[in-house]
Amino acid sequence: MTLALAQPFPYQGSKRRLAPRILDRFPLAVERLVEPFCGSAAISIAAVAAGRTDRVWLNDSFAPLAALWRRILGDSGALSEEYRVLWTAQSRDPDRHFATVRAAFNRDGDPAKLLFLLARCVKGAVRFNGRGEFNQAPDRRRAGTRPDRMGRNLERVAALLAGRAVVTALDYAAVLAGVGPRDLVYLDPPYQGTSVDRDPRYHQQLDRPRLVEELARLRARGVPVLVSFDGRHGERAYGPDLPRRLGLARLALSAGRSSQATLLGRAAETVESLYVSPELLRGGRRRG
Repeated sequence: MTLALAQPFPYQGSKRRLAPRILDRFPLAVERLVEPFCGSAAISIAAVAAGRTDRVWLNDSFAPLAALWRRILGDSGALSEEYRVLWTAQSRDPDRHFATVRAAFNRDGDPAKLLFLLARCVKGAVRFNGRGEFNQAPDRRRAGTRPDRMGRNLERVAALLAGRAVVTALDYAAVLAGVGPRDLVYLDPPYQGTSVDRDPRYHQQLDRPRLVEELARLRARGVPVLVSFDGRHGERAYGPDLPRRLGLARLALSAGRSSQATLLGRAAETVESLYVSPELLRGGRRRG
């Protein structure tokens, strides 16, 4: 399987590197792939590129991110030019320009500004302050994706997903209420230990009991699911396993060296957990 298609924008937690191993757990035929926490939609992009599905539902409760996806799918050329203007304007004073764009984005939620911030911020990580404002800092080691390359990435993804994708900005539970046994649901929620009540860094904090109950409802309705959740970073575990009563098998996937450890000058492997509906572990998953 070849997954050479570039992501449209950098995004921390992107599953691009793990996509081949996650797709290996797909059933032979997926009528619709549903990503309630889509982020950069790495799994949906990989699945369509590999011919594993022709329909995807991209959802993110962060409305500006969903709006960015709508612009990518419906107006990628104009979006590319808006990004070019923002990227070029940083040449004289990059830090000040980043702060200006960030402040403007926090006022208007403009998708082009979000695209620029994602391309320039530390680790492509969306972070928020207690007032719900985007507050991640610029990465001073790089200038961000060059406009020509960004334009190509946007164009390719828009062409790949043309007529195949629906985009929404709903709470994930509302998305799960609209799926059925012929769908495949891939969930990549905020991880334990990095999204708790005392830490407002994410747009939507993790409510673990609520997530468990939503998964239980899916299982009771016979909806196949894949869940990327917790795992460990070096010797540190993100949190306890999902409960056995859900009947999900837990696989350990190595995601390679941690980007956070690299920034701190350390070597630490990240191992992520993939929880899999048992029917997806049986034979006959692969194409002939």
